[in-house]
Amino acid sequence: MASNYISYDATASNQRPQRPLLNGTRRSSSVQRTKVLFLGLRRSGKTSIQSVLFKDMPPKQTFYIETTMRITKYPIDTVVPLELWDTPGNATPESIGIPIGQFRSLIFVIDIRDLYNQPITKLVDFVTAAYQSNPDINIEVFVHKSEKLQEDDKIENFRQIQERVTDRLLDLAPEYEGVQPNFYLTSVYDHSLHEAFSRVLHKLIDSLPYLEDMLNVFCANSQSPKAFLFDTKSRLYVATDASPVDSATHNLCCDYLEMLTSFGTLYKSASASPPRHIQPTGPNAPSSSSANGTSSTSSPTASTDALPQRSRKPNKEMFYPSAATSLHPATPGTTLTYHAITSSLALLALVPTAVYEGRRGLLEYNVVFFREGVQEICDVEKETREGG
Repeated sequence: MASNYISYDATASNQRPQRPLLNGTRRSSSVQRTKVLFLGLRRSGKTSIQSVLFKDMPPKQTFYIETTMRITKYPIDTVVPLELWDTPGNATPESIGIPIGQFRSLIFVIDIRDLYNQPITKLVDFVTAAYQSNPDINIEVFVHKSEKLQEDDKIENFRQIQERVTDRLLDLAPEYEGVQPNFYLTSVYDHSLHEAFSRVLHKLIDSLPYLEDMLNVFCANSQSPKAFLFDTKSRLYVATDASPVDSATHNLCCDYLEMLTSFGTLYKSASASPPRHIQPTGPNAPSSSSANGTSSTSSPTASTDALPQRSRKPNKEMFYPSAATSLHPATPGTTLTYHAITSSLALLALVPTAVYEGRRGLLEYNVVFFREGVQEICDVEKETREGG
């Protein structure tokens, strides 16, 4: 069963149309992008967050990032095409240039070591302006640089920031009681930033309920206690099943995905090699004998004429690699599996080792159907954003 699955992966592009790149550069400039506004005081960490998430910048190098002096827009191609607006520390609701209601999410970054009065005042000003323009806007607060404090001080400062923002909004007007900003404790030195931005991204994915339902079905049929659908480039999880997200499990999946992505360029599939012309076999194959009964050998020119498209414009076939590692090598336990879904999405799932070894064919069979469903959803979303 496993060998059939590998054969399916290697020739999948011949069975169905090649899927679009979700995290590449083939997107049309006419694609509608979801706007996300980054706010915060000077040196709070706005630009470093974007650099670590989407530019693969090592966290230690973020110390040398120059201060943002003007509004900068960054197009980001994830499962949802984003347009991140990075603003200077002195930005005001009037200086943004467009109504704040045009943004789907507002992310305010607070340095956990700063005095709280100034950033909270600035946050409240933007929250009130955003609420008046678009009551449905998502307000996200990243309490950043949490690695600078001890665990007890970190939790206490995080709690105080939440209380002060809530109290300040209630003091303005009773109508702001329904405004509930989402608070996240983040750092560029661990996976808390990826987990927090993943939750922000979930609110921007219109097809999230369908992806979650498919993950729930996959987990039920594969006896998987936990599964994630990751964006391989940014290591943000696009969707997960209904079971609670454990930070340790999420961190483990992020580390494994980072390792596979780092070493993935060293390997190349057989389907990625230059195509060779293979003589067809079977009852419908053309005969290789000439009219006088002698065998005839096709010349390279004849082969080129027979396959003009493949010779003049090679079609890179889509290859779906998979990998697995045992989390408890000494005793039978849990296996972490990786399966490519599209060119930029991957399924990472925890599976009991006994199930993986004894029913691997069924697991891969479920992955094939999950992959086809996700690709169909991606196609529909792409057509919708391009006005199709």
